[in-house]
Amino acid sequence: MHPAERSIRQRIALEGPLTVAAVMEEALAGRNGYYRDNDPLGPEGDFITAPEISQMFGELIGLWCVDTWQRLGAPAEFHLVEMGPGRGTLMADALRAARVAPGFLAAKQLHLVEINGVLRQKQAEKLQEHRPLWHQSLGGVPAGRMILIANELFDALPIHQLEMTSQGWRERVVALQDGALQDGALQFGLAAPGPALGLLRPAHAEAVPGMIAEVSPASVALMDAIARRVRDDNGAALIIDYGPAESGLGDSFQALKNHRYHAPLEELGAADLTAHVDFGALKAAADEAGAQTFGPVTQGDFLRALGIELRADMLAKKSDLATVETLRRQVHRLIAPEQMGRLFKVIGIAGPALDTEKFGGLAGL
Repeated sequence: MHPAERSIRQRIALEGPLTVAAVMEEALAGRNGYYRDNDPLGPEGDFITAPEISQMFGELIGLWCVDTWQRLGAPAEFHLVEMGPGRGTLMADALRAARVAPGFLAAKQLHLVEINGVLRQKQAEKLQEHRPLWHQSLGGVPAGRMILIANELFDALPIHQLEMTSQGWRERVVALQDGALQDGALQFGLAAPGPALGLLRPAHAEAVPGMIAEVSPASVALMDAIARRVRDDNGAALIIDYGPAESGLGDSFQALKNHRYHAPLEELGAADLTAHVDFGALKAAADEAGAQTFGPVTQGDFLRALGIELRADMLAKKSDLATVETLRRQVHRLIAPEQMGRLFKVIGIAGPALDTEKFGGLAGL
């Protein structure tokens, strides 16, 4: 049994059934959690992200950062922040593309928000020349002008699941079958709703018995913190993840192991737990914090606006036939509606003084 699952079982035995959010938090970010000392990325891991699919993804994000820096007035010093930077692949590709703007590279101080020691080491190897600083949370990044990137971060933040019943909303919880600590299966149950009930959005009012609403206080709180930083210091942020553009109903809680869907309550701590990101809730949080918001738009539209097809054509001119075919597959996977192009969304957050005309592939889409 994975140590994270053992800890969850002990907590249930002591405290009673846990919310889905508490289980996700313990399984993913707890002392023995999945994200603490595990490299889950790549073909040999449990999932693959856009930067690992193609260098073009990170390169275009780098050019977006340069363009945004220029719209901020090309400050002589600023914080370039990535939250959940994986192996450092996105940032390495971004900074390589940013060589077109030496002033940008000279002005940036690189900050990486990462809790995983194994991934920190890999980030250090890839980004050594840029002298990154690491932080456990956004709160560790010093005040000041900031451009922030977060790719596939919010989908791993804990969610609460609320189920509509004939008696009204109830919170989905995880319990031990027959109370057995070691041998009993973990199972879902229902309990009286807690404070998460207050995060329900107007779209959830359409629920009928059996339907599930997902809310994420952790996601709303993080977006609020990002938006306030961006607002106060006139910075910008780019959030990329998968989920619906508007709030809605449905059960998206899932687990991934070895690139396959996995029963979410089995082998806790040994599989990735995720849920779709509610971009409607993120946008509302940023708006309420007083920041400008752009999008969400689909990843396909965003990457097309940044010129991914042109970039692929440029690379193809210098490549053999096998590489050209690889480039074609990479672009298709990133922008095709049936691949990542439609499910993945992009939202931009900006301070009040940023020049936002055609803001980085987001305005006007």
